[in-house]
Amino acid sequence: MPGDVVTFGEIMLRLTPPGFQRILQTPVLELRFGGGEANVAVSLAMLGRPAAFVTRLPKNDVAQRCINDLRAIGVDTRHVLRGGDRMGIYFLEAGASQRPSTVLYDRAHSAIAGITPDMVDWKKVFAGAKWFHFTGITPALGDSAAETCKLAAKTAREMGLTVSADLNYRKKLWSREKAGKVMAELMPFVDICIANEEDAESVFGIEGAEVTSGKIEHARYVDVARQLTERFGFKAVAITLRESISASENGWSGLYYAGGKPHFSRRYRIQIVDRVGGGDSFAAGLIFALMRGDDAQKAIEFAVAASCLKHSIVGDFNYTALNEVETLAAGDASGRVQR
Repeated sequence: MPGDVVTFGEIMLRLTPPGFQRILQTPVLELRFGGGEANVAVSLAMLGRPAAFVTRLPKNDVAQRCINDLRAIGVDTRHVLRGGDRMGIYFLEAGASQRPSTVLYDRAHSAIAGITPDMVDWKKVFAGAKWFHFTGITPALGDSAAETCKLAAKTAREMGLTVSADLNYRKKLWSREKAGKVMAELMPFVDICIANEEDAESVFGIEGAEVTSGKIEHARYVDVARQLTERFGFKAVAITLRESISASENGWSGLYYAGGKPHFSRRYRIQIVDRVGGGDSFAAGLIFALMRGDDAQKAIEFAVAASCLKHSIVGDFNYTALNEVETLAAGDASGRVQR
């Protein structure tokens, strides 16, 4: 089924020690796949919204396994390009208690880093679509990837699609200065900006709240959303609010700012199984809710509930069904066995 939502970015091979073992001690690594925009497409497919993912992958069995996994979930992979020499890899060491999770990238010269604007027929990709989503990770992969992303966003805007962008700053991929320059050139094509507690400051120099104190100052986040809106003319800004109590326990909530009005979700206290992909599941939940016509308050409650549940699932992908998210968003956070 053609995707109502199209996402574009890199998907990587994820290698993780079982449980909470460290790379230095484990004899085995678990194989999964993940990447910001792919995670969004997966979450949307799980919720029942047709989603397509565009990327570039080499012609080998590891990449084919990745495509097979996406297809099995229901993601449209017809526009995945095949070429290049390798798939990006990342090693994740899951943290616990006061020991943070760590990520080691091995993604230089991956297939998508060599993508060029002429490789994708975006008008064909966007035919029949309603929404385009990308993150700041994609343009961080190199100048040609950034130009391809810019062309995609520009074409989507010209074709009348809603465009959302998650700033998703990755300091291991590029500097703040380069991120600010490149992302600023992409923002004129964006309707809805999504960020976490650090992105606005890292990319655009807009200061947010202190994230290590375990406290959330709502007024400061509203001011960040207001500044982003005024600078770039966004229709709305969504911000995830993470209280980092420890690697195992977080407070989790969100803000949706539209029309000059802030809408905060309820706060969840979560015990983390795997936090990777939490922001992507938030983005997907927000896209899903807005596309079905939810008002601002209902949309942010749904997005935060979806991402709250993701923190309980191992892997990048949010294997959560619509009824599970709606139950939590409606207020049932008991965790009781469903019989």
